[in-house]
Amino acid sequence: MSKRPNPDALRALLTVREVSELDGCSEKTVRRAIEAGLLEAVRIGPGGRLLRIDPAAHALYRQRLRE
Repeated sequence: MSKRPNPDALRALLTVREVSELDGCSEKTVRRAIEAGLLEAVRIGPGGRLLRIDPAAHALYRQRLRE
């Protein structure tokens, strides 16, 4: 029996592009923040190639940038 992710739960996650548009920066900047451990992301999909960001993690990242 294989577990399929809940489509509604996945829809709640943000893509790298969506975060870059919200923050007014490039996708590369978002990826750098993820690699540096400043922004928490999860890998999904075949081989874990796709990055998704929880809106709460994004809010925490934005809050840290303001401090």
